[in-house]
Amino acid sequence: MTTYHVPQRMNFAAVVPKVFKAVLALDAAARDGLDPVLLELVQIRASQINRCAYCIDYHISDARKAGESEERVYQLSAWEESSLYTEKERAALALAEAVTLLPQGVSDEVYAEAAEHFEEKELAQLISLIFTTNAWNRMNATTRKAPGTA
Repeated sequence: MTTYHVPQRMNFAAVVPKVFKAVLALDAAARDGLDPVLLELVQIRASQINRCAYCIDYHISDARKAGESEERVYQLSAWEESSLYTEKERAALALAEAVTLLPQGVSDEVYAEAAEHFEEKELAQLISLIFTTNAWNRMNATTRKAPGTA
């Protein structure tokens, strides 16, 4: 199999360390109180939508460390057709897709479903995690950060 090397455009952390550190702090704050497996599922799904290879690789690795099964990781891109996810996870994944695909809007139905499964503070944390993931995706996809690099 021939591999194709996509050269990194920029080392974002080195060029704008204040911005990078601010996003790191936002990321840490967004994770506070969320289930580690759920947050990785949400981050993988948003990263799949945004086609960020670095973030997909990173979050799949972290999901495995958190105890996530290979089968659930494999089926994540088709979560709506899979029976492997809880109602709470499905609500989180639907919200992640709606926030990531924001021009289509976040419907009242998607928001209400998430609000049924998450208390207000936890829902705010989840929304924060989703928009932070989208920031990482945009940073890493734009600069072509390679999977497996630090």
